[in-house]
Amino acid sequence: MGITLHIHSLSKTFPGQVALRDAALDIEEGEIHALVGQNGSGKSTLIKILAGFHQPDANHVVTMRGAEFEIGNAAAAHAAGIRFVHQDLGLVESVSTVENLALGFGYDTSFGKRIKWRSEAKRAKQLLADLGFDINVRAPVATLGAAERTGVAIARALQDLDAGVSIVVLDEPTAALPGADVDRLFDAVRRLKARGISVIFVSHHLEEVFEIADRVTVLRDGQVVGTKRTSELTMDLLIEMIVGRKVVARSADRAVSAATPPRFVVENLVGPGVNGLSFEVRPGEVLGVTGLTGSGRDTLVGLLSGATPRFDGRVTIDGDEIPNAQPRGAIKRGLAFVPVNRVRNGLLPTMSVRANLTIADVERNKKGWRLSHRDEKAESNDWVSRLSVVTAGTEVPIATLSGGNQQKVMMARSFRLSPKVLLVDEPTQGVDIGAKEEIHSFVDQAADNGAAVVVCSTDSSELARVCDRILVMYRGEVVETISRETGITAENIDRALLAGSTLAN
Repeated sequence: MGITLHIHSLSKTFPGQVALRDAALDIEEGEIHALVGQNGSGKSTLIKILAGFHQPDANHVVTMRGAEFEIGNAAAAHAAGIRFVHQDLGLVESVSTVENLALGFGYDTSFGKRIKWRSEAKRAKQLLADLGFDINVRAPVATLGAAERTGVAIARALQDLDAGVSIVVLDEPTAALPGADVDRLFDAVRRLKARGISVIFVSHHLEEVFEIADRVTVLRDGQVVGTKRTSELTMDLLIEMIVGRKVVARSADRAVSAATPPRFVVENLVGPGVNGLSFEVRPGEVLGVTGLTGSGRDTLVGLLSGATPRFDGRVTIDGDEIPNAQPRGAIKRGLAFVPVNRVRNGLLPTMSVRANLTIADVERNKKGWRLSHRDEKAESNDWVSRLSVVTAGTEVPIATLSGGNQQKVMMARSFRLSPKVLLVDEPTQGVDIGAKEEIHSFVDQAADNGAAVVVCSTDSSELARVCDRILVMYRGEVVETISRETGITAENIDRALLAGSTLAN
C-alpha cells in the first residue's frame, strides 16, 4: 500500500510555546488513521497546519504521493485533494444546508447566472441521504440538531469526491453524535476507504478508534509518541501512551438515602422535545439523562435552566420555583449549568480566560464599589490549577485555548458557584482521557457537597462512571430508568438506548 501523505520533522512554535516538535507521520492510501492525544498535545496544531491555518516552522519535509507538498497553504491542500471537517464545523447557521454546501464550491447556474435552486436542493438532499440523514435542506442550519449539523459539514467536505479527493480529515466528528448516528457516520467513512480515500480521524473516544481505525498515531506534549496498528494495541496500552502513565478508572461510590427530601423537583415539564417529564433529584445524587438525538435529552438542560422557554410544568429548588425562561433567576435560586455547545452558548471568545471563568458571579471579588482584579486573578489561577487547564495565563483570550481546555473553564465557571443544583450537558465532549477523569471527580465533589446533579450525556461509559440513576428518553418521555440496583453499566445503557423505540410503543 502506497504512502499518500508523508510528514517529517514538522514543528510549530508560538510565542512562549512549542506546540509541535519534529512530528513525523505517514498516511497510507485507503487507510483510516486515528490521531489521538490529550488537549494541548499538538493534534489541532498539526491539523491546522495541514489546512493552511497555521504556517509551520522551517526545515520540514512533506510530500503528497511522493511529490513535494507546500504544507501550511490552504489552496495547495485543496488542490492536492485534502478535505476537512473541523471540530467547530464551520457552518453559517443563519442560511440553509443548500447554501452551506455552496460555500467554497459555488452553485449550479443556468442562463443569466441564475441559480438552479431546485436541482441544488435535490443534490443537497442526495448528499445528506448518502450519509444517512433525511433533513429539510432549505431550512436554516441553526434549526437542525447537532447530529444533523455534523452531517451537513461532512456532506460539504465530501461533495466533490470525483474531483480527486485523496484525504479526508475528520476532527472530532462524533463529538455531538449518539451511538446510532456514529454508526451511520462510520458506514460513510468505510465507503471512503473502499474507494481508496485515506481518512485522518481525530477523536477522544478511544472505543471508536478501535472500531474504525487501521492505525493510530499518539501525540503528547507536541511530540509523536508512536504509531501502531490498532490490532497491536489494548485500551490500557493506548491510554498509557496518551497520558504517559497508567490511568485507573473509578466508579461513583455514593449512598443517597431515599428518605432524604428531594432538592430538585421537575413536574410535568413540557417544551421543545419534552412531553410531560417529571423527576426528582436528592442532595448528593447524580441523575443521568440519555437518549438519541430528538429524544428530549438534547433540549432538557435548556428547559431546566431557563435558556429555552417551557410550555408547561414546574421546576423547583428546595421548594422555590424557577421562573420560566429566566436563566438569571435560575442562577439566583442556586442553579448552575454547563451548556453542550460552548462555542454557541458558553464562550465569550474575545474575552480572557479570567473573564469567562468569573462572569457568572463577579460580585464575590468586589471591594466596596470596585472589582478587585487581584482577587479575581488569584481565584482564576486557583481554578486553572485545580482543573489543570493548559493556558499561557488567565489573561489570554479563551479562543486561544484548545477545545478541551475551554470546556474545563466552562466547568470551573459553574463549580465556583457552589450550586444547589448542577446541570451539565455532555460535560466531557471533546475532552481527553486524562481531563475526563478530572471533570468526573469534580462532578463527584459537587454531589459530595450536597448539590443535586443532572448529567445529560450520550457517553454510556461516562454515565456509568458518575451516575446513581439514569433516565432513558425517547420521543420526549422516559422509557426506562436504570439504577444501581438494576445495574448501571455501559452495556445496559446501550441496550436501553437501542430498545428505546420498542419500549415506547
